Parts: sequence; C-alpha cells; structure tokens
Amino acid sequence: MKSNKIKFKSIVLSASVVMLLSATSCVKDLEREPITDVTSASVFADFTNYPNALAKLYGGLAMGGQVGGDGDPPNSDINGVNGGFSQYTRLMYTLNVISTDEAVIGWNDGNLHTIHKMTWDSSNEFVAAMYYRIFTEIAFCNEFLRNVTDEKLTSNNITGDNLAEAKRMRAEARFLRAQSYYHALDLFGNVPFVDENYLPGSVNPPQRIERAALFNYVEQELLACANDLRDPKTNVYGRADKAAAWSLLARLYLNAGVYTGTQRNNDVITYCNKIIGAGYSLKSNYGSLFLADNNANNPEAILTVNFDGINTQTNGGTTYLVHASVGGTMPASDFGINGGWSGIRTTKAFVNKFPTNGSDKRGNFYTSGQNLEINDLGSFNDGYAFIKFKNVKSDGTPGANNNWVEADIPLYRLADIYLMYAEATLRGGNGNMATAITYVNNLRQRAYGNTNGNVTSITLDFILDERARELSWEMTRRTDLIRFGRFTTGDYLWPWKGNVKDGKAVENYRNLYPIPAKDIIANPNLIQNPGY
Repeated sequence: MKSNKIKFKSIVLSASVVMLLSATSCVKDLEREPITDVTSASVFADFTNYPNALAKLYGGLAMGGQVGGDGDPPNSDINGVNGGFSQYTRLMYTLNVISTDEAVIGWNDGNLHTIHKMTWDSSNEFVAAMYYRIFTEIAFCNEFLRNVTDEKLTSNNITGDNLAEAKRMRAEARFLRAQSYYHALDLFGNVPFVDENYLPGSVNPPQRIERAALFNYVEQELLACANDLRDPKTNVYGRADKAAAWSLLARLYLNAGVYTGTQRNNDVITYCNKIIGAGYSLKSNYGSLFLADNNANNPEAILTVNFDGINTQTNGGTTYLVHASVGGTMPASDFGINGGWSGIRTTKAFVNKFPTNGSDKRGNFYTSGQNLEINDLGSFNDGYAFIKFKNVKSDGTPGANNNWVEADIPLYRLADIYLMYAEATLRGGNGNMATAITYVNNLRQRAYGNTNGNVTSITLDFILDERARELSWEMTRRTDLIRFGRFTTGDYLWPWKGNVKDGKAVENYRNLYPIPAKDIIANPNLIQNPGY
C-alpha cells in the first residue's frame, strides 16, 4: 500500500455528507437529500471530519461506489449502474479514447460497441453514465462548499490553523468542481448548471448553461481558486495545488477556439510558463510513469487520480486499464495481475505513428499472436495489444494485490505542458519556437534513450502525432482530434471509424455527445445537442 496517498476507505462514512445523484434524472436528483441520519450540520461542526469529507470529493474520481469493488446500486454512487462499470476515469477512457484511433474494445456489453464505431445515440448507457458521473462529482463538491462558507466556518467555531486549512480545502473543492464542469463542457457542451446555491429538494429544475458561458464560469473558478490553493508541489500527493489549476487553465485555453470560437494561445503559454517555472522536471524513465509505484520520486506529476490495492478496490481506474488490455498469449503475471480480461487493443493507425524498429519506447506493443488488421472488433487477437500501465513496481516486484492495480492515473503532467506550449506557439502564441523545439526534444530523448529522435523543426501535424505518442491512453485524444478537425472528418481515418473497416467520415455533430434522453424529457430547460 502506498503510504503517502489519500486514504479512500473512510469515504464510506463520509458519503452521508454529500448528495448522491440518481441516474434517472438530473431534475429530481441533481441534488438529493442525505441518505443517512448523519447530517451535514453535525459533520461540519467538527473539523476532524473535514479531511474525510474532502476525501470523498477526490474519491469520486477514483471509486464508483461505497464498497470495495464499487458495488451495484444502492452501493454505487449513481442509481442503475454498477460502480466499477461507471467509475469516473473508466468512463472518461471510454468516451475519449475508445472513440478514437488509440483503442478498440472487444466486449459487446450493451451499446459499448457503438462508441468506437461512432454510432452512439442519446439512449447510450455509457454516455449517460459519464454525464451522471460528472454531475455526481459536482453534487459532492457543492455540498462540501455549502458547508465551508465563511459564515458556516464562523458559526462552527473553526479558527486558527483549522480555519486556514478549511479555506484551502474549499479551494480544492472549487477546483474539483471546475474540473468536472470542464469535462461537461468538453463532452456535452450545453448542460444543466447548479452550484452550491441550488438547494437540495428544489422543485425547480436546473437551468441550462450554454457552452461559451460555461467556459467563462470554469475559467473564473480556476482563476479564483488558484489564489487560495497551496503553492506548487507543497500539497499532499494526489491533491490539487496552484499548478493543477494552471494546468487545467492551459488545457481550457488550448481548446478555447472549439469552445468559444476565440483562440487564447497567449494564455496557454502564460500558464505553461508558470508551471514550468515552478520546478517540475521529467521523470527519467517513461515507462516508470505508469507503474505501481509511480507516486514515488515523480517530479513530473502535477495531479493524479490515486489507486492502491487496499483502499481503492475498483473495477475502474488502472485495474480496468491493465486487466482489460491483457489477453491472448500475454502472461498476466508480467503485468502484476491474476488474469486478463481480453478487451482493449489499439489500431494500426496508432501503431503506424511509431518507428517500426521499436526505437521509440512509447510504442510498446505486444504482437505475438496478434494481427495488425482488425477484421473482427470482438476478437482480442485482432489489433496489437498496447502496454502502458502495469501493476508492477520499478524494481520488478508486483503491487500489493494482484487483482486491484496500484498505478495512479496522471491527469496533468509536465510532458503535456511542454506539448501545449509547443502547439500554442505554432498556433501564433507568443512563445519561443526554439524553446518549444527543446521541450519536444526533451520528450523524444527520453523516449529514444538518445538524440536519434530529435527534430530541428515542428509542425502542427507533428505535434498532434507527438501528443498521441506521449499521452496515449491518458484521455486527451478525442479532444485533440476535435481541436485539429480530425475527429469526425475524412481528413484522418482509422479502422472501424464510422463502422467501416477502413474508416469513414461521420457526422460533425458527433464532436459532442448527446444529453441523455431521460434528462431531456425530465427537464424542460434542456435542449438536445444538434443531430440527436
């Protein structure tokens, strides 16, 4: 077990202080009454309860329910969906990676197969689960924020060092809420909006916020909470600090042209420079970024979702990413697990982004018994397996539990900041081109182990491919392809895009996912995204 991680086992007890979201409707259940006799007033009257309450907010990203293995309703956080099946990062991976050239999945669960084929509709249960998971996290954050206002802290006699820490916790909750609203902005566009002022039990359904207005809200929340967060690299590993807010601001600004129609490349560079100036550095070995002890001596990590084999026993997270990507003749023990689930592989479009001689170590493919061509999406042997995360430590020993994987998922790391700086410079921002090339070569020297992969110039197309090589399976690919106009169009094809073996263009409206049909019916303030 990793001793320096937030402990999530206690979140079962603190779940009563947050509002649980129903998967049936955002109208009735976007904010529900607590489900136990423990009230928020009694919990927040005692500062010793605050860390557990905050842990539930972070736990909302790592766990899908209230018991080990996540659980079915009522032990899952959203009604009607198994907690592991609907865990936050597992759903983010489904919608942002499986929908692209980076991955296909062989399972035929429900409508899962429509995600890679890009044939989903507004009744898709995986799209709905992501939507409700996002708003569950927002509900958790809102309840925390209702109870740590200056007035509540005064009335609860929270003073001195406890008061200062409570205000820092409030800033973290604001960051986590802004992050989930960013995911809503990116995936769904125009969504219902609630903050801490929307009270549980309200008879009025949430109002709809348009994408540009939500962009402004997320921006302002990040700017505000960044002032109150701890300085970079001074918070507990896995908790947000100023650099986390700056990273999300940079990502928000990088995609501003998509979200608002206005480029913000100078702002991207401003916040990338702030992060780079804060003293982060690249971890020397690329593969060690994704191992069971990737929390140790990791100068590159800015914010992670934390997992271990004892306190975060989830069928989502890296447990899913490792088990689901092992199958065929792959020896499960090499990955520190007790067996593979034979699900995830990658496409030849992604494989072809790497040198065939294996010199770029980021292209770590398992090919024995695997076919490069994908003739049958349901066959694990069609498509190369891709090795990214492992439940193995840097010294080669397995994680503490061979079922529940201990590797953490990086949400923001320095390599992404380097690539955002380079792209924003190429897009006309006020960065320095020589500096941008240096940052790119720093990544490539690590990947190659020498200077053989160094480049003397860069283009936008190169950066898009380099982001795929460096950040594969880190849940950025769909957003990147949309920003470059390659997600739905015929300008870039991959196997089974559009449900055609060699790929085809799909409708541009698929740059956004649909609002779940149940919410459209239940909330008269919502408008379905065009095309659905």
